[in-house]
Formats: sequence, C-alpha cells, structure tokens
Amino acid sequence: MKSESVLEKVLVSGQLAVTSECGPPRGAVPEIIKEKAELLKDYADAVNVTDNQTAMVRMSSFAACVFLKQMGLNPILQMVTRDRNRLAMQSDILGAYAHGIDTMLCLSGDHPHFGDHPEAINVHDLDSIQLIQMVKTMRDEGKFQGGADILNPPKMFIGAAANPFADPFELRVARLSKKINAGVDFIQTQCIYNIDKFEKWMKGVTDRGLHKKVYILAGITPMKSAGMARYMKNKVPGMDVPDEIIKRIADVPQKKQADEGIKICIETIQRLKEVEGVSGFHIMAIEWEQKVPEIIEQAGLLPRPVV
Repeated sequence: MKSESVLEKVLVSGQLAVTSECGPPRGAVPEIIKEKAELLKDYADAVNVTDNQTAMVRMSSFAACVFLKQMGLNPILQMVTRDRNRLAMQSDILGAYAHGIDTMLCLSGDHPHFGDHPEAINVHDLDSIQLIQMVKTMRDEGKFQGGADILNPPKMFIGAAANPFADPFELRVARLSKKINAGVDFIQTQCIYNIDKFEKWMKGVTDRGLHKKVYILAGITPMKSAGMARYMKNKVPGMDVPDEIIKRIADVPQKKQADEGIKICIETIQRLKEVEGVSGFHIMAIEWEQKVPEIIEQAGLLPRPVV
C-alpha cells in the first residue's frame, strides 16, 4: 500500500525534490507558524514541522502541521521517540493521517539535558528504527504494533534522518542500511558543510546500491555569520564545519557575512546536484525562512513540479 504524498510523487518522477522546515512557536500563537509557512509556499514540495527540537517545549508538530495543511502546504510530521510511548505515537499518527497529513519523519530526538527541561524523563519506548518499522506495519499490513487491525490504515510516506559526519564514520553507511531494512522511504541528512566527506559517504551508499532503495535529500543550512559557523563547529554535536568555510565567511565584512553564507549554500547545492544518489535538498534556514525562496531560486530549483 503506497502513500498519497506529494513529496513521494515528486521523487518518483525523478525530479530533484525540495523540502524545507518550520519550527513551531514557543506559545499558542498560530500566526507565527502561518507567517513562516507563507514564506515557503510554492517553493518547497513539503515542509518539516519540528517536534520540540533541541528538547525545548513548543507547539506540537501535529497541531502546527494542521495549520500548514489548511494553508495548502504539504507538511511533514516530525515525531521523536523521546517523548511518547508506542500507544501515543500510533494515536498521533492516526490523528495526523485523519487530517490529511501523509508524510512523516521518524527521529529519536535530542536528549532533554540540552533543553529547557533537563529533568524530563526520556521515554524511548521504541528507538527511531523501531518507529520506522511500526509505521511501515501500520501502512502496509494495516496492523497496530500490538497486532490488531486498523480501520483505514495511515498511508504514510516514511522518512528518517542520517548524519554522514558522526563518529565512527565507517559505520554511517551501515546505519543507513538498517533504516532502509526497517522500511524508510526517504532520508534527510544533517547539514552539509564538509562536501568532500559527504561525497565519500555517498560513494559508500552508491557502492552498496542503497541509493536505489531510498531517496536521499541533502541537508542544507545557510550560515548567517562567522560566529554562527564557529558555534556550529564547536558546540553542535555531529556537525562538521571545515575551517576554510569559517575563514571564508570571517574574511568578509560583518554586514556582508550573511550574503557570503547564502552564496556558500547555493554553491553547495550546485555541486551536490552532480552527486550520484542525491534525490533533492532539505533546506533548513533556522529562524531565517525568508531566505529560502532566494536560495531555491538562485540554485535553479524553480519552478517546482506540479504532480
């Protein structure tokens, strides 16, 4: 049983897909998510809605996805296993699908230690790979994880994340293979700054033929400043920011650094278009959504396909 996802249709058509991201507000303020979504409309095939990212409390991904759906966008429900047991996850998947949300991303989530409730208890009833398996069983077999039949099974297009840069590097391709075996349909990668290392990972992926079993969207995040680049290099786990990128941004005047960051972002997309196995781009302009249309346009990713 296949999903009805617009993102899936774009990927199946062989055209480069574009996804982006919306972080829900830290309050019951629908206007904030709607303003962000309006900036991305007509530029992204689907839009991720994050789930308490960095373990900070925000409006739920599910609720924010409903607002995007009402606006005519194609939301991607993010779901972390940190905060819910399998009952709650299956319940939210049914609810989301009942609202026409047919694409999701299965994640484990950042540890609460990094967020604003460090005393919160990790649930992790399932890990991200078991969540993928569960969603696939719900979709393809019409069964809950406990074995009972589902009325109108949720036909989700199933996504997951991959970090080509985490240690140990030599296990990264094997980790992707596990997610493929679990039933993932598409992958969004960590932000790519070390293109040489990403290409090496992609070579490992294509050598094993994994690019024929899953769609890989390369993660892209523009840098606003040399300070942001240094912070991502030194403080964000699993991030690989080469010194030459930091130097390139630092070498231009402060007020031009954001422009340089955008330029690097566009150059990265142009280079990755040529990499075998890359099926599209996931553009994460964190609290900088107004730059996404410019990036997509200058990178030659318009017009978006109508499917």
